[in-house]
Amino acid sequence: MAKRTRSNSIDKKLKDGRGQGIEVNYTPWLKIQDVSSSGRATRLKGMKIPRQFEFLSDLEQNYFYLLEYSDLVIDIREQYPLLPIEETLLIAEELGIIHPRDPKTKEPIVMTTDFLVTVSENKERKEYARTVKSKNDLMNERVLEKFEIERVFWKRRNVDWSIVTEKEIHKTMAFNIKNVREYKELHDIEGFDMMITEHLEDLIIDYIGRLLTKDDSIRALSYEFEKDFDLLLGSGIGIFKHLVINKIIEVDLLEKIDVNQAIPIKAVHKDFSQKVKSI
Repeated sequence: MAKRTRSNSIDKKLKDGRGQGIEVNYTPWLKIQDVSSSGRATRLKGMKIPRQFEFLSDLEQNYFYLLEYSDLVIDIREQYPLLPIEETLLIAEELGIIHPRDPKTKEPIVMTTDFLVTVSENKERKEYARTVKSKNDLMNERVLEKFEIERVFWKRRNVDWSIVTEKEIHKTMAFNIKNVREYKELHDIEGFDMMITEHLEDLIIDYIGRLLTKDDSIRALSYEFEKDFDLLLGSGIGIFKHLVINKIIEVDLLEKIDVNQAIPIKAVHKDFSQKVKSI
C-alpha cells in the first residue's frame, strides 16, 4: 500500500490555488518558472478565456490554438494536476511502475495532464483529458510507463484520455489561427480604438462587400480600401483578420493564409450576409 506522501512544495502550491478553479479563475499546477526551460516554454493571453496560459512546448501551444478556436470548447485547463498524489502513488504501485520523483529531492512529484478540456455538445458538458507529446517520445519506455499511470487515473474517473501527437495537430491551421487571433477585438487595435461601433460596423460591411465582388489579393484590396476611407496602413488586413478569427467569414484554414493572394470566401455569417446584400 502506498504511504501518504505530501511535501511542503505540494502544500504550498495547493495554498496558492494551483490546479484549482475553472475558466478565468483557474491556475495551472505548473508554470514556466517551475520547470527546466528548453527555450520553447511560452505564456499566452487567452482569447476565449482571458487569462494567462502556460505552455511547456510548441506542440502544446499549437494544440491550444485549435482548442480555443473550436465552438464546442468552453474551458481549457492546462498543466492539470493528478491529485491527490496518494492515488497516483497507489496506481504506480499496482502497476509495478516507479512513480515520478524530483531528481534533486527524490520525493514523489504531482503528475499533470497537459490539458483538461471542457466541451459543450448538445447541451451536455463533457471533460476530455489530453496529453500532448511528440510521436518520437512515444518510443521511450519510461514515458509510456508514466502515461500508463495517467491513463488509469482518468479511467477511474470515467474521463476520456488520449495522447495527441503532431500528427493530430494541423500545423498550418494552428499557424493561421495564431496569425489572426490578436485581431479578435478591433477596438484594441491602433486606428480603430477611437471609432464608434456603428462606424466600425459600416467599414466591416463595406470590406466584406469588396471581398465578395473583387478578385484582387487581400493586400491590394485592403490598400484600396484604406485609401478610400483614409485609414492607417494595415487597417484593411486587420479587418480581414478580424473577420476570420470571429468567423464572420469562412476561409480554408487548412491552407496557409497569404494576403498577397486572392483568398476564396466560402461563406459569410448570416447576420453580416444580410447587411451586405442590403447595400
